[in-house]
Amino acid sequence: MEQVPFAAEQDAVFVGANKQSFVVDYDYSHDLVAYGAGKTIALWKPTQNHHKGVFCTLKNHTAEVTCVRFVPNSPFLVSCAEDCKVSIWQRRDNSNHYELSQTMTEHTGSVTCITVLNEKIFATGGSDGHVILWGLDSSGSWDQITHFEVKSGFYPLTLSLLEVKQNQYILAIGGTTAHLYVYTFTFHNKVIDNLVQSAILTGHEDWIKCLAFTQESEDEFLLASGSQDRYIRLWRLRVNEKIDNSDEDSTKLILLSNKQYKFAVEHTKCAISFEALIMGHDDWVTGLSWHPSYDLSAPKYQESNKKLQLLSSSADTALMVWEMDHDSGIWICISRLGELSIKGASTATGASGGFWSCTWFVNNGAQYILTNGKTGSLRAYKNEDGDNNNWESELSITGPTKEVTDLVWSLNGQYFMATSLDQTTRLLAPWKLEDGSTWLEFARPQIHGYDMVCIDNISPTKFVSAGDEKILRVFEMTHSINRLLKQFCGIDIGTHEELPDTAALPVLGLSNKAANEQLEVGEASEQQDSEEAGDVKKDDILDDLTGPPLEDYLQRFTLFPEVEKLYGHGYEVSCCVTSPNGKLIASSCKSNSLKHGMLRMFNINNDFQQCEQTLPGHSLTITNIQFSPDGSYLLSVSRDRQFILWRVVDENTGQFEMVETNPKAHTRIIWDSSWLPKQLGSYFITVGRDKSLKFWYVDESSEKKVSLVDSLKASGVITSVSVHPEAIDNKAVVAIGLESGEIHLYYIEFGKSEKKLQTWAQIPQKIAPADKVSKLSFSKVLHDGKLLLASGSADTSIRLYSISIPI
Repeated sequence: MEQVPFAAEQDAVFVGANKQSFVVDYDYSHDLVAYGAGKTIALWKPTQNHHKGVFCTLKNHTAEVTCVRFVPNSPFLVSCAEDCKVSIWQRRDNSNHYELSQTMTEHTGSVTCITVLNEKIFATGGSDGHVILWGLDSSGSWDQITHFEVKSGFYPLTLSLLEVKQNQYILAIGGTTAHLYVYTFTFHNKVIDNLVQSAILTGHEDWIKCLAFTQESEDEFLLASGSQDRYIRLWRLRVNEKIDNSDEDSTKLILLSNKQYKFAVEHTKCAISFEALIMGHDDWVTGLSWHPSYDLSAPKYQESNKKLQLLSSSADTALMVWEMDHDSGIWICISRLGELSIKGASTATGASGGFWSCTWFVNNGAQYILTNGKTGSLRAYKNEDGDNNNWESELSITGPTKEVTDLVWSLNGQYFMATSLDQTTRLLAPWKLEDGSTWLEFARPQIHGYDMVCIDNISPTKFVSAGDEKILRVFEMTHSINRLLKQFCGIDIGTHEELPDTAALPVLGLSNKAANEQLEVGEASEQQDSEEAGDVKKDDILDDLTGPPLEDYLQRFTLFPEVEKLYGHGYEVSCCVTSPNGKLIASSCKSNSLKHGMLRMFNINNDFQQCEQTLPGHSLTITNIQFSPDGSYLLSVSRDRQFILWRVVDENTGQFEMVETNPKAHTRIIWDSSWLPKQLGSYFITVGRDKSLKFWYVDESSEKKVSLVDSLKASGVITSVSVHPEAIDNKAVVAIGLESGEIHLYYIEFGKSEKKLQTWAQIPQKIAPADKVSKLSFSKVLHDGKLLLASGSADTSIRLYSISIPI
């Protein structure tokens, strides 16, 4: 496209971390965090530009990523996934960009755990029961050295490697028994010798989820093990002269608690014994990390900075820092981070909350702790002065954890909202800073009990959404969020409506309520007494923020209250849309018959009452509904391969007339549709599984009311389409998303006798989604002279692109 030069940048990526114990790691040499995000690996610089978020995603896996680890003192990054692959990524030219170097497929089941000690060797375990050791050869490529099974029916869940002496290794393995297995071997010139099971440590009462080795002194090491039995056990490993041989005296009583397991690694004598039991967590222990000064893969720090401390994460939503009391020898909790767990909620009762991992590192003298939880966010805590109790929450990563199903720009085009199968609706807006703006999540209007499928605006402060249920729900913005957007984003909603102050989600409820509607008589009296005493009201919490809300606030204080429920559908809602004038809501549900393959209309001005007229015609589920920009037409497309066009007769009463139906519009399912800007006329576009992009014209004065103007084939199945709401130099800009994740751009030039779809460009593969594009949407306004295109994908990411064009 010579007339319109193309340049696209990825302004923001929102993608949550997977619920796995080994998906987050930190690279000291480049101050870089990598984490598993759906099928991709997301890269983020936590200390240099923490507010900028993810800047890159690496694509190769075809299933959820389960393990991510940097290889110390090397340019390599290792990732594993449920697709049985072990991928090796290599840093390019000492930069923060990685390219795929190798893909190993020796595992025959999902890879569940990984341990990386140095640049020579690492180990992985999988649901196939195998533990595989990998080595680096002289050519710089990684290969399988050996593999083994611990025993029949055992599946490894956690691994930890230790080099006790040069080329002499110990591998600890925990998994689906209460026993901890210790293997020893020598490794030299890519050859493993004397691989044997040297000890079986007993003591835990449930599966072992995490392990971590550290070195306390020259010949003494500690191994920490965390289990589903809620306990952490410490094991002391002594080497050579440090071994206590008093247990060899046959006259002394040997207790289970002080039993030593003795073995040798080549010529090195070793003994491992139980050291301490750490109690304090209320649920599964999911992650362990030694203080950075004792982290075997971290750079070595001065002896004066060394602290023998252990960090643990748990499904009870707690992060605990443990340290031994030198007087009693008991390990005590010196710092607790995270949240208070909900009473009665645990993995035993089906809850999947809490934290899944913990990462502890140091940068420029400040300590950082990262953890990932059920909401997909990476929580970050910072400690600058070394005080155990002086941890502060930092701005970090947020994003969906399942497929993004729909997104819509605000009526003013300055921010947008997205829904996901992770049962959330997220509000994303630009944070205005001196050096520019960065996009962040500013609110989580809806946390639902059903997977979310669709959303649309009703007014500047109201939106309607639907989950995988028969009901549509209407929500209203709160004063606190309105103030947040104005203060940090410079976005003025400009409404004079009376908004609720704040909202919350009741326990065991699906409906967000205004806070004052939820108070029982006793609670209301207590709040009134508190206010009279001069205490800070709950409504004022967001007013005290000096920056965008962190994850704790997003979950608890940024909800929108639900103001209406809309009933009438016989099955789960599939899509909904609001008319441009904000008077009608059109919706449809899943269907395999004419009876349910209809549109239902709701009159917004009449207290959201359902209109008498329903619009039948489709025989299968309607996949998309669109009002024309001037509100005069309503278009529906369906799995039955046809579109139906309706004329709006009376928008006040919701009366419609069918203009045309085309049962052979496409040869396969029609997935999406979009109208062209109203100043260009009554044109629309449909896309479908037949890979076709079709351009239609509406002219009721002609015999054929809707005629095909142009059509072209894409390289794959087209799952989404969006036309920019405004004409650009008398051109319509069209974006399509494919099932493969590709995003292509086209344009239609008006003012010429022949109007055709013309290829413009493609979003670079490097920044495109890694899976099906579920939704594309253009902002109606230009930002710094650029088009803004938002995409939601099955790879669990929300991406924002800025596209430069001459205006």
